[in-house]
Amino acid sequence: MRQAALVYAPRFKDYDLGPGHPMRPARVARTYELVRACHLLEPEGITLAKPPLADEETLALFHSREYVAAVRAPSEGAPMPSPARFGFGTPDNPIVKGVYEAGALIVGASVLAADLVAEGKASVAFNPAGGLHHAHRSRAAGFCVFNDAAVAIEHLLRRCGDGVKVAYVDIDAHHGDGVQEAFYDRRDVLTISVHESGRFLFPGTGWPEEIGEGEGEGFSVNLPLAPHTTDEVYLWAFRQAVLPILEAFAPDFLFTQLGVDTHYRDPLTHMSLTTHGYIAVTDELAAHAARWIAVGGGGYDITVVPRAWTLAFARMAELDVPQEIPTSKAQRRRTSAGAGGRGRPKGLSGRPPQGPAPQDDAPPTLHDNAGPQVGGDIVAATRRFAEAAVKELKERVFGFHGLPADG
Repeated sequence: MRQAALVYAPRFKDYDLGPGHPMRPARVARTYELVRACHLLEPEGITLAKPPLADEETLALFHSREYVAAVRAPSEGAPMPSPARFGFGTPDNPIVKGVYEAGALIVGASVLAADLVAEGKASVAFNPAGGLHHAHRSRAAGFCVFNDAAVAIEHLLRRCGDGVKVAYVDIDAHHGDGVQEAFYDRRDVLTISVHESGRFLFPGTGWPEEIGEGEGEGFSVNLPLAPHTTDEVYLWAFRQAVLPILEAFAPDFLFTQLGVDTHYRDPLTHMSLTTHGYIAVTDELAAHAARWIAVGGGGYDITVVPRAWTLAFARMAELDVPQEIPTSKAQRRRTSAGAGGRGRPKGLSGRPPQGPAPQDDAPPTLHDNAGPQVGGDIVAATRRFAEAAVKELKERVFGFHGLPADG
């Protein structure tokens, strides 16, 4: 068992972008409830940490002060100046009073997670409310107001001093564009994003040729995959392209964004992973993480996200979980599955998913007891897509890390 911390506050529910918005606060609250129900917070060495709000100085580690002031304005009873300029007033990012405080709390939680690991109080710390990887320096995007990962990584680097290296690995279905932007010209942060190709999904970026610039050339890594990619193909690509670079970089800290919108039930994406594939990736990350900060991210099926993140936290802490969800939780999820869990909002993708609709509500087990029906011809096509992406990635970035491109 590892020393592990779960960073959580009931006030995470305040990150609420309005009725019908797919970024439902219940995703995080139900994760916490399920972690507790599975007794994962009870062993010695497991900590529940309450986060503070990040102050303006902390937010300014990545965001412009002008942007921070604009986000804060509605909370002070003032109109937001030029909302469109700052990415607000859209269906993805409406202007909501209190979003400044809610976003600052999520940033504070990710910074606390980084501090707990840096101080040796935990080997791994998980902030399920975090992972708002689309927020840019001066613009909200894709449900994300403040980029907690970018701020926390910059905080960690300044705290630990010269020579410290951080690897950021993002397995959300959407490209981690905001975090890539933050460190695109630096080599002390390796950013890796494995995502559904921008040909099919927001934000339309994350191509293999995006490899960084200046001192950072070769330290931004992107692996786009095709819609309907299944566990087997995803894991093959991850092991071929991601793990060799991660091992060669040898980071002092691993920072992961664990979005679960690669799941076949997700209403905003087109991937075909199950919880089994998702946790297999988490296991690979765990094997390369002596000091590990993790955040949540995407995932918009309310019957999937709590199960996946509970399984992930158990893996982080090296704890066993029951096969079946405790009865009260299973009943609650089956009851609530029809209350918005399978809505098809446009949101990040701009279109409804094209994969098969689920045939059941939330299963009574933590792991999926069913999977997507993907035809052999589609599997073969996704494999060819993955092989081409891996080949191009190797040719473009492996040399920067002393790795053979044909290995």
